[in-house]
Amino acid sequence: MERGAAVAVRRLRAAGGERESRAPQPPPLPGRGEADPGGKKRDCPAGGSRWRLLPEARGALLVLLYLLALRALVQLSLRQLLRRPGPRDFSAPRAREYLENITAVGPRTVGSPENEILTVNYLLEQIKTIESESSDAHKISVDIQRPTGSFSIDFLGGFTSYYANITNVVVKLEPRSGAKHAVLSNCHFDSVPNTPGASDDAVSCSVMLEILNTLSKSSDPFQHAVIFLFNGAEENILQASHGFITQHRWAKSIRAFINLEAAGVGGKELVFQTGPENPWLVQAYVFAAKHPFASVVAQEVFQSGIIPADTDFRIYRDFGNIPGIDLAFIENGYIYHTKYDTPDRILTDSIQRAGDNILGMLKYLATSDKLAKSFDYRHGNVVFFDVFGLFVLAYPARVGTIMNYIITAVTVLYLGKKILQPRNRAINYMKELSIAFGFTLLSWFSTLVTVLIVAVFISLIGRSLSWYNHFYVSIFLYGTVAAAKLILVHTLAKKFYYKNRNEQYLGEMFFDVSLLVWSIALVLITQLGLCSAFICAMWVAFPLLTKLLTYREFKQKGATIRFVIIYMLGMFIPYLYIMYLTWTIFEMFIPIMGRSGTEIPPDVVLAAFILSSTVILSSYFLNFIYLAKSTKKTLITLTTVFGVTLILVCSGVFFPYSSDSANPKPKRVFLQHVSRRFYGLHGNLVKSDSGIWINGLDYAGISHITPHIPELNDTIRTNCEDKAPLCGFPWILPVHFLLRKNWYLPAAEISPTNPVHFKLLAKEQMPWDSTKLTFEVSGPSHMSLYIRPHEGSTLSSWSLGDGTPVANIGGDYFVFYAHGLQAVAWRFWIELKAAEKHSDGMVSLAIAAHYFFGEDQKSPQLYALMERFPNWTFPSGWVCTYDLFVF
Repeated sequence: MERGAAVAVRRLRAAGGERESRAPQPPPLPGRGEADPGGKKRDCPAGGSRWRLLPEARGALLVLLYLLALRALVQLSLRQLLRRPGPRDFSAPRAREYLENITAVGPRTVGSPENEILTVNYLLEQIKTIESESSDAHKISVDIQRPTGSFSIDFLGGFTSYYANITNVVVKLEPRSGAKHAVLSNCHFDSVPNTPGASDDAVSCSVMLEILNTLSKSSDPFQHAVIFLFNGAEENILQASHGFITQHRWAKSIRAFINLEAAGVGGKELVFQTGPENPWLVQAYVFAAKHPFASVVAQEVFQSGIIPADTDFRIYRDFGNIPGIDLAFIENGYIYHTKYDTPDRILTDSIQRAGDNILGMLKYLATSDKLAKSFDYRHGNVVFFDVFGLFVLAYPARVGTIMNYIITAVTVLYLGKKILQPRNRAINYMKELSIAFGFTLLSWFSTLVTVLIVAVFISLIGRSLSWYNHFYVSIFLYGTVAAAKLILVHTLAKKFYYKNRNEQYLGEMFFDVSLLVWSIALVLITQLGLCSAFICAMWVAFPLLTKLLTYREFKQKGATIRFVIIYMLGMFIPYLYIMYLTWTIFEMFIPIMGRSGTEIPPDVVLAAFILSSTVILSSYFLNFIYLAKSTKKTLITLTTVFGVTLILVCSGVFFPYSSDSANPKPKRVFLQHVSRRFYGLHGNLVKSDSGIWINGLDYAGISHITPHIPELNDTIRTNCEDKAPLCGFPWILPVHFLLRKNWYLPAAEISPTNPVHFKLLAKEQMPWDSTKLTFEVSGPSHMSLYIRPHEGSTLSSWSLGDGTPVANIGGDYFVFYAHGLQAVAWRFWIELKAAEKHSDGMVSLAIAAHYFFGEDQKSPQLYALMERFPNWTFPSGWVCTYDLFVF
């Protein structure tokens, strides 16, 4: 704006819309705050109601309300500060010692000695020491569980999991007299290959060890038992938690659980899932957590499936029918699941914070009468969100629904009073409101198109993720163009359509449009049953209250400045909260864009998100465009910043990745040295090959790597084997639809010391013209089975999961298999129905073996290639085989 917001608005006097005496007066227009056709001056534009308080009184009232709110926040902050840890409270330094010892063994992949022996022995040693120092008021029981089982899950398009002899370390702390009911605390000590897994999830297990130590020294017995599950197979897509909740003898006593997870390295731990239902659990968190950080928005985003991740929360909810709370560290997700996930990157303050919160929760639940009857309190969902980390607001969703409709009703009364006036004025107001609404929708649509064009252009020229290492680039690139386009559309509307109209009236009209839009959104989201509707309620209630407080015409000198100050104060809380929430979402989502696959353009996703944020934040400030004398300088500034940023991005100045040791942001690449063999119907080898299969986990593929390793280029892009399940490649998980761009560099054949043995044990003709095939498989700890029935054949049942086959995206069936130490050969059967006999057989089965640890993990050629990768990458490599059979 030409002279800033205050100078631009100074030309206006008040709600009636009079210009300064030196400005030319436009002809009186009905409904614009001027004299009406009858010659009577109206105090309130568009027939609005008269506000009786003097301006000074209204300003004082609003300031008083803010001072009272600030005083309450200060008191809450002091209360938090005064709750200093006592001699028997959680000790972060001791938890850090546990963390460093667990991660010292290296990567802890399921089936490896590091996971199944070294880590388990360390946990048992520490638990034994804690038991020897515990109070006489408690009894500690320890159990090593090694379950075998199978289940199906709709995660990643749907697949089935089978596990054998995996490991759980289970500890129960209970009163000497025993306890009938229990609360569960869950962590996992296994990690993905090639990473120390400090945050995911060794730090949580360290926190649990220290909490066990703290609780065991308490001289007062608890009412209920506390069960600590150190599960050893979560990274295998939730296998260990399934084995515990469906098979362990203590599982039936559990009435609630707390799951400790990570989507980043340290920072705050976010409560991002609760329930299902059971609002008393959220109330327990509100009461017991010293450092709250929770959001029902995160819960609804996570459970929508937008984020390709899942936690043990799903298992306890779906297979155990148990309510719980899911917490996760979310800071610095750039190094999550990489070699940089080391203990030194997790601040002691983060460990202390998590320990305080979880210890408080477990103490509360272990002494709560509601835990024993948790199923009696399952009555509806709950709205919950923290207020800047100071405290949590939580209330039943049904109460939120009532509040939302009351707020909507007040808005209807406010807008309705402008319609309930003489017919001509009402028609004129509704016409003007509809036109303003149309201009608003036009500004949003044109801004969306413009921003997406820029994002698609950036993606097409190969400059996506330029903001990955420089967050401000995304704001300068997409935020500026979004803001400029919004301002431009409304500036043009003001100049050409609303020429010579009263600016104050236009400002009020566009305020009403924003109020109407948010009210409609509030009703729709409430009708959908989403608890996140509280955001819309906030964006209706606070602006409406502010509008009422600034409604009367300010005629005294300096009243315009008071109007602006009070307006800004009234919008302060919703704007501050939405920026706080937006930053939390940015902190979670931007690192995810570096591992979301090759098919989702991250610039389009981020641009859409920034556009949404810009529209939200600008909604109640569009009226200032009509109040301002000129927007020329603002548009020039925004356009200049956008143009310069666009030129710099297109020239490649902003490199996406970083090898900075203090704050690395690596590019993730998976490399698998694979040998493939394809067999025919009669067991004859049809073809075979060997190579290094390469998957870049982000949209840029390997384009940034090619200059460093020239042989990795698009001339070695893979071709899909159409007749083979999952295109004939050894996917460890069914993520083929997210990573369609991959590369296959020819390499020497490999011969693992523990090869796969796959054989048909029996073929039986069953009733109803079906055929039962029984197989036996043995091999390394991780294998993937793919099944594709041929045309005319149907997979009707199998011995996996609940007996009903679950097809993945594309129609193939995916089975993830893992075992711990000393597992017997895996036997399973499938039953097929075929309409008629086919010369090419009924079904194709492929087995992929993955060597994540030991002497078979890396070949000399794979190791040599990985050594050539630049230091801003994280190449994770292993050896695998793929064998296809036809029956």
